[in-house]
Amino acid sequence: MKTNIYVDGFNLYYGALKGTPYRWLDIAKLCAIMLPRDQIVEIKYFTALVSPRPSNPDQATRQQTYLRALQTIPNLRIIYGHFLSHEIMMPLAPPKSGYAKVIKTEEKGSDVNIAVHLVSDAYKNAFDAAVVLSNDSDLLPPIKFVKEDLGKLVGILNPQKHPSAVLTATAHFVKNIRPTVLANSQFRPSLQDAKGIFTKPISW
Repeated sequence: MKTNIYVDGFNLYYGALKGTPYRWLDIAKLCAIMLPRDQIVEIKYFTALVSPRPSNPDQATRQQTYLRALQTIPNLRIIYGHFLSHEIMMPLAPPKSGYAKVIKTEEKGSDVNIAVHLVSDAYKNAFDAAVVLSNDSDLLPPIKFVKEDLGKLVGILNPQKHPSAVLTATAHFVKNIRPTVLANSQFRPSLQDAKGIFTKPISW
């Protein structure tokens, strides 16, 4: 079965990878393990570029190194959204009272990009099955449309502990991504591309 994969990069990271030793994740290996009978035609990875912060100055460098690793996968394409940062007033946690001004950073565009690519590829008959790697219920409308109106098989690879009830009720199947799968889906510590040899970030 010709299958396209649509990866919500931040949903994957915050749902399954942050704070684990599995951040050097080879998406192609993951798909091969979890979808062994499928012919993976294309993997689309949706993300946004982060900016270094005083508390985490190497964050952007680590992300760029990981994106470089992903680009060694021949059938993987990266589609970028963007970040918006703005100051807002937020209430302090009890027992304190009052408000504090904080900088809120939000990733924008990935859910819309996933929806557009999913529907567009279905119209073009680019796949027999689409698998969305995300647990974001905001993706319900395009998933439902591709399944019910365009007649395509749509599955979910869930990176979080508890799968979305609405996605589970709509998708043809839901598979939870378990730590053992993540452990067996890692890139080699050193990789090579057209620019030369590079290695997994030390802090990972």
